[in-house]
Amino acid sequence: MTGDGLPDPFAGQPDWAPRPPRPVVLTPSGEQLDLRGRRILVGLPGLGWRGDLRSDERVVQGSRTYVPVIPEHEWYRAEAEQVEVFAPLVPADRVWVETLGEPALDMSIRVPPTDVLSRLVSLDRPAHRTPLPVVDADSVSGRRVVHMVDTVEKRDLRAVTEVYTSADGDICVRVTSELDWYRWGWSGQPPTTLEIPVHLLWVE
Repeated sequence: MTGDGLPDPFAGQPDWAPRPPRPVVLTPSGEQLDLRGRRILVGLPGLGWRGDLRSDERVVQGSRTYVPVIPEHEWYRAEAEQVEVFAPLVPADRVWVETLGEPALDMSIRVPPTDVLSRLVSLDRPAHRTPLPVVDADSVSGRRVVHMVDTVEKRDLRAVTEVYTSADGDICVRVTSELDWYRWGWSGQPPTTLEIPVHLLWVE
């Protein structure tokens, strides 16, 4: 039980296992006050959604509100090298912003369902993403990951390897900052990486 008399959602969790990170929740851009640099998805209900994008502040033209949308690799390059990049304007009602929700209350819900009927989603809005332990993922190289240090979430990371055995015999994955991940692509400069034990990593 917790201090307020409610069941402890993390009861029974092994001491060595960190709590999971908060899930990514998608909210309409009209509900967000500050959009600069936020991760976003764009799309239309019934059509589909595209991610790996960042937003800038809203622009009002006539009676419509738009959001400047920048591919994430271009956003990082613009921030790192202080250059201007092209940002098409997308109607605000077609933009959804990534926010962080509350941790899952049921620790037994760790692995997404594999049967197709349980995976069905509505096309009215983009689907929320539940964090997935890296140990349960089929592949991780190139994916966004969260490094959990006790209850602290270290985000804006990318895995640069699959799971492997370290020199000390630990099962690990190498990760790098997203800035270094994207700089690797636009400049060819290899990233600085960090070896993280696999049980401390979650696919975002």
